Amino acid sequence: MSSPLPSEKALVPFVSVENMMRLVHHIGIETVLTELTDVIEADFRRWGSFDKTPRVASHSGEGVIELMPTSDGEIYSFKYVNGHPKNMAQGLQTVTAFGLLAEVSTGYPVLLTEMTLLTALRTAATSAMAARHLAPRGARTMAMIGNGAQAEFQALAMKAVCGIDHIRLYDIDPLATEKMVRNLAGTGLTVTACNSSQSAIENADIITTCTADKQYATILTDNMVGSGVHINAIGGDCPGKTELHRDILLRADTFVEYPPQTRIEGEIQQMDADYPVTELWQVVTGQATGRRDASQITLFDSVGFAIEDFSALRYVRDRLRGTGLYQDLDIIADPDDPRDLFGMLQRARQA
Repeated sequence: MSSPLPSEKALVPFVSVENMMRLVHHIGIETVLTELTDVIEADFRRWGSFDKTPRVASHSGEGVIELMPTSDGEIYSFKYVNGHPKNMAQGLQTVTAFGLLAEVSTGYPVLLTEMTLLTALRTAATSAMAARHLAPRGARTMAMIGNGAQAEFQALAMKAVCGIDHIRLYDIDPLATEKMVRNLAGTGLTVTACNSSQSAIENADIITTCTADKQYATILTDNMVGSGVHINAIGGDCPGKTELHRDILLRADTFVEYPPQTRIEGEIQQMDADYPVTELWQVVTGQATGRRDASQITLFDSVGFAIEDFSALRYVRDRLRGTGLYQDLDIIADPDDPRDLFGMLQRARQA
């Protein structure tokens, strides 16, 4: 006697790394980045609809493992993500992730997907969304300090969304810069490899810092940063990890995702508890001013927040339709009688 097939609700679409790559190429990477930017901005516009909590973090000497949950009352999402800077020396990714969407009404999952690639895409899209509101008008040149796994995504998002056409690169490892120059060939970007952070930020309208060391670091000092620039600081994302000298923050207007999380993990962990910040959603909705004038230094102190992952997961679910780029996983127990879970187990024995 064969066991009944599971119902449709018991089968959860799963997007593997292979299928995520195929989906991105099916749509086009710059199209994905542009569409994802718009989806994230749309969710920032309804910020009040979401449950919000700092991510749940488990720290160790080697790195951090985190869970990032949120819900808009209809859909629930979470992401599992780690950050282990020492992994690179072992030939491993410093960040890996996967995520899930579920119906709030039933609690049943409706999507399970890799999020290592998707996190890089959503981080770049969030950076571009912030720059769209905060960068100087007519910005064309970005300095990219830290040329690791997320760097190309950042460059292409700024190109697709903000019109950046020149990228100036620096990394303490020349091989990382060589990798980025190679990967950006043929994208339409002018790419300049530089031999120092100072050289890279010359004439840059936007400065993006994306370094991995889990330590208080000073990638940029105050004397390096001139007036009028937008700084996109995305590397400082856990307690004890920063990239900017605090004097830069004293000169800048700082914009954040969710202050209770950013004050623990972001650049502003260096500052007093009353250091003023503006929540980015308020700028997006017009409740607060972003860039006021051409001489203002704006800083997006980005640590990543669960609503951005919610947006990315929702985007993938919508874009999957009709592609077949997923597998149905039988991961929800589905007895004929919901009270008879044991009976379902016994039927498998008979089979």
